[in-house]
Amino acid sequence: MFRALSRARMILPVVAFCAAYAVLAMFVTNSYHQLTLTLVAVWAIFGLSWNLLSGMTGLISFGHAAFFGLGAYTVALLFAKLGLTPWFGIPVATVLGGLAGLLIGLPTFRLRGHYFALAMLAYPLALLNIFLWLGHQEVSLPLIRERGWAYMQFTDQRVYILLVVGLLLASMISMRVVERSRYGLALTAIKQNEAAAEAVGIDTRRLKLITITASGAVAGMIGGFHAVILLVVTPEAVFGMLISAQALTVAMFGGVGTVWGPVLGALVLIPLGETLHARFGAVLPGVQGVVFGVAIVAVILLAPEGLYWKVADLLRNRRKTGAAAPLAAGALPSAAAMPCGGRQPARTPLGPDAPVILQAEGVSRAFGGVKAVQEVSFSVRQGEILGIIGPNGAGKTTLFNLLNGFVRPDAGRVLLDGRDVTGLPPNRLCRLGVGRTFQVVRPFARMSVADNVMSGARAADGIEEARARARAAMQRVGLGGLMDVRAGTLSNLNLRLMELARALAGRPRLLLLDETFAGLGGPEVEKLLGVIRGIAAEGVTVVIIEHTLHAMVRLVDRFVVLDHGAVLAEGLPEEVTGNPAVIEAYLGSKWSARAGD
Repeated sequence: MFRALSRARMILPVVAFCAAYAVLAMFVTNSYHQLTLTLVAVWAIFGLSWNLLSGMTGLISFGHAAFFGLGAYTVALLFAKLGLTPWFGIPVATVLGGLAGLLIGLPTFRLRGHYFALAMLAYPLALLNIFLWLGHQEVSLPLIRERGWAYMQFTDQRVYILLVVGLLLASMISMRVVERSRYGLALTAIKQNEAAAEAVGIDTRRLKLITITASGAVAGMIGGFHAVILLVVTPEAVFGMLISAQALTVAMFGGVGTVWGPVLGALVLIPLGETLHARFGAVLPGVQGVVFGVAIVAVILLAPEGLYWKVADLLRNRRKTGAAAPLAAGALPSAAAMPCGGRQPARTPLGPDAPVILQAEGVSRAFGGVKAVQEVSFSVRQGEILGIIGPNGAGKTTLFNLLNGFVRPDAGRVLLDGRDVTGLPPNRLCRLGVGRTFQVVRPFARMSVADNVMSGARAADGIEEARARARAAMQRVGLGGLMDVRAGTLSNLNLRLMELARALAGRPRLLLLDETFAGLGGPEVEKLLGVIRGIAAEGVTVVIIEHTLHAMVRLVDRFVVLDHGAVLAEGLPEEVTGNPAVIEAYLGSKWSARAGD
């Protein structure tokens, strides 16, 4: 019952909006205004296709015109050359758009950041010139006088509005379902931190390929419909820079990462651009491009995340009580909320027969001429807390990346429970029980703490199980009272605890912690120490990199010290801190003086 009500609340606003839009459009009799209303829905759908890839994964695409143009030319050429109706051509365009997305994604997802964005820009430019070279400078769709409906040609332009509103309804509902699904949570995890997403078991490459395929299919579909309503297709009109810019702009202006953003952007910008073009197009050619350029500048200056999020923030601030914000932003978990009331729980001493859970054998890795890790060998027993320390540049993070599958060793091997897992990707290692946190916490700021943590339960059997795992993990680290708080308002300690909860949501047997105490003060470190010891007391093996040595000495069972990529020393804390070689390489004069006392 509750699930049905939740789905109704999710879908009903979309249905109500599309129904109201269609009803109002029926009262419009001016043909130009009818065309404008049709184009609003067209660009809203195209913006949704862009938003699926770029808004939800953070991979900015400057080349969505490639899919849109392929869809338009598919419908136009099938109709003009083979006499095939657009009722058949649009589904074909949808399939080709999806295939194009898959083929483009296979090589392009090897790139990151602005390299990915620039590579995407190349595809529509290449296709524009290919279609010019093929001699398709202009393809006109034939006018059918008899039985025009069979070729998607109607004397009443309002039929096009009804058709495109139906497509918009289907697209919006699909996007809403994606937002609330495990798939959508996984996309969110990729957006906030792709490495962390891999570490919690998400196969990011496969998911991105699925996403660009779906995004390309939607763009190809609406590109084909666009060809039907305009009756003519040219390379510049469907592959040009302005086409990709419009998809990006309507999504950014309305609000990235939400279903309503592209719709709001299209409702504002398309009528404005079309009206200005009708009135001043002869005097000011390209006035539509000016409109979109001004819109981008305006949104960057006034509402960097778009109209939707700006309005949502204003409404939230009005509802918010004066005391709620400071509590969420700065509050520390109380001692009562922490495991064992803030006291470090007792741990069962490790016996000599405790099984080895993780083992590195002669692991080495070089980058160019720099040997980052040199023949490192050590083992970790089940239930142990092992600390890896060393001066800056000693190779600690590279070693972690080798253990976690982010980097493949040049030599040596990594064993998990005696099984060779060398070079396995992080998502597969996560499924084998290896969790990890990262030095830089990158939460999805507008989502709740619970939704952030749920990304760590990606490998769960269902959404309800994922929610249960997330709740249990948050209670485990003392964040049970902050489940519904926006992650962007959390203090540094609570962000660290949230990341730890995200790793725990995957139920790891081995937890790799990368500088978990970074940026924390003394009381915060003490609270986090209690959490980590509590986790270890429950049987989770912990390997931790950290520079806060006074905390590490009280936390770990054993140290491995790295220097210049090689193991310098290994042993109990009191042995390592008194080792002259370690003192000279890492600990410094303060610890050296203590050792000499």
